[in-house]
Amino acid sequence: MSKEITSRAEDYSQWYNDLILKGGLADYSAVRGCMVIKPYGFSLWEKMQAALDKMFKDTGHVNAYFPLFIPKSFFGKEAAHVEGFAKECAVVTHYRLKNDEDGSIIVDPDAKLEEELIVRPTSETIIWNTYKDWVRSYRDLPLLINQWCNVVRWEMRTRLFLRTAEFLWQEGHTAHASAEEAIEETKKMLGVYATFAEEYMAMPVIRGVKTESERFAGAVDTYCIEALMQDGKALQAGTSHFLGQNFAKAFDVKFLNKENKLDYVWATSWGVSTRLVGGMVMAHSDDNGLVIPPKIAPLQVVIIPVYKGDEKKEEINTKAREMAEEIKSLGMSVKFDDSDNTRPGWKFAEYELKGVPVRLALGARDIEKDQVEVTRRDTGEKKTIGAGGIAQYVDRLLIDIQQNMFNKANAYQQEHITPANSWDEFEKLLDEKGGFILAHWDGTPETESLIKEKTKATIRCIPLDNPQADGKCILTGKPSRQRVLFARAY
Repeated sequence: MSKEITSRAEDYSQWYNDLILKGGLADYSAVRGCMVIKPYGFSLWEKMQAALDKMFKDTGHVNAYFPLFIPKSFFGKEAAHVEGFAKECAVVTHYRLKNDEDGSIIVDPDAKLEEELIVRPTSETIIWNTYKDWVRSYRDLPLLINQWCNVVRWEMRTRLFLRTAEFLWQEGHTAHASAEEAIEETKKMLGVYATFAEEYMAMPVIRGVKTESERFAGAVDTYCIEALMQDGKALQAGTSHFLGQNFAKAFDVKFLNKENKLDYVWATSWGVSTRLVGGMVMAHSDDNGLVIPPKIAPLQVVIIPVYKGDEKKEEINTKAREMAEEIKSLGMSVKFDDSDNTRPGWKFAEYELKGVPVRLALGARDIEKDQVEVTRRDTGEKKTIGAGGIAQYVDRLLIDIQQNMFNKANAYQQEHITPANSWDEFEKLLDEKGGFILAHWDGTPETESLIKEKTKATIRCIPLDNPQADGKCILTGKPSRQRVLFARAY
């Protein structure tokens, strides 16, 4: 274990911060609550972004961009929406600075905006105000638009990637001619998120619907994917919202339907953010550093030459470059690190810390025997194989690593989905085991709130296709028709 990294068992929170900072993903900013995403972290986000963007376009969506600033009056048009975001909004009140008499810079009091502008916490209001000019008849529908952007939510307690005042995300906003179409879209995009999480991030998720008190502000229903981190806490990894006609009515977005009658459109919105980077770190990494799934790894393979002095150096480097080109030709990202500034042992530790899935080491003896040492990051297993066909071997190995990472995370999740039949059992599981707890709840927001107050556990979701089973609420003893999924969460 690297001496620079706190172990998970010692301090999980510090371990996470160590990996983010020392793994080169992000750094703290001069702006309180904001972060600087470093090149390695941003390249990871770009890999995620590229995969998701293709999935969105494959399902018929197109990208657009809407303003960062939203007139304050827009938020007053949808009551639940403004109530949900009011405490997190950053507000622009002036548009100019000037020099004070003593030479200091001050806000010009004469440059006050006629109407304050909100720095977008989410874009429903500005987008639906725009859609009213884009939608006239059923022929204009469905409107399937996504945007990649930043948002600001003025968080008081922040953690790198998991919760910051500014973060990057995508937000889809769609308009439909019927409730059925909009609900189908909502569920479809939930499926896209689940597929991405499981097939690209190797992170198993549970699909479900939020309770009324956990819904997105202004939504009729909020669907979500919930993941489990290695400390037994849940992470909401993505949400998809059926907005009904709430925003269409608030912004008067009507269309002429096939019966030649005016009706309000039906809406959805859905999004995932850079929080996924934090989720990936916590779901897979270990005490030696990051462990990154091959499909989203900025660098999949690194080749490190090993030599003493200059003897056979050029021969080793030539062979390593040939290997790199062979691997690259099959579409894998590969780096040949021939830097003389650091020793091979340091490089091994550095790429292990950065979570590069496959490491190849090539020395003089390997050249003589026409072989190469292969180390996989997920298990640490080393194997010496023949150099011939190395690209095909590594290609298969990356597929195996991807699947193994999912299998490991899935086994952990399955081991940490536990039913609780009493309040004592519920509290004991939360404190001693963690993870997801399936328990009966009487369906009231009052009980839900009281459970959260007593334990800091929330209802993460009501799983889709949840089996109906009569029981009694763990807290009140009142009748319940089904178990719901509880957990402490980020």
